[in-house]
Amino acid sequence: MSEQTAAALAAEEAAIYAYGIIGVRLRAAGEVTEARAAEQIHRDRRDYLIQRVKNPAAAPAGYRMPFPVTDRATALKLAIQVEDGVAQAWRPVLGVTRDADRATALAAMVDAAVRATRWRRLAAVSPVTMAFPGAAS
Repeated sequence: MSEQTAAALAAEEAAIYAYGIIGVRLRAAGEVTEARAAEQIHRDRRDYLIQRVKNPAAAPAGYRMPFPVTDRATALKLAIQVEDGVAQAWRPVLGVTRDADRATALAAMVDAAVRATRWRRLAAVSPVTMAFPGAAS
């Protein structure tokens, strides 16, 4: 499809990897369930994008985390950063898609923004919401 769609695919693949790290640092059952659900949503979005990107690049075997993830607080911080990044990756897809693909891009951006808000609330980060989800901060 487009360069923008390939970037969204890369963001979804990175999110899947990150949630593997995030999940092992969370202890509350609700938080673990939320992390597992988020990972599955990112897997579903990745699979959707793989069908639309010509010759998708292989995902890296691993990623360098932006900071050490050693406890609940840093896991929540990473989850927020991941979801903000996914929303930012999907936003440009809106301008290069139409119809059902555009609706999917919008839903993906909004879903990521909502998940980031949930993680911010759990981490007691303020403000809880962003004025323009998907916009670079």
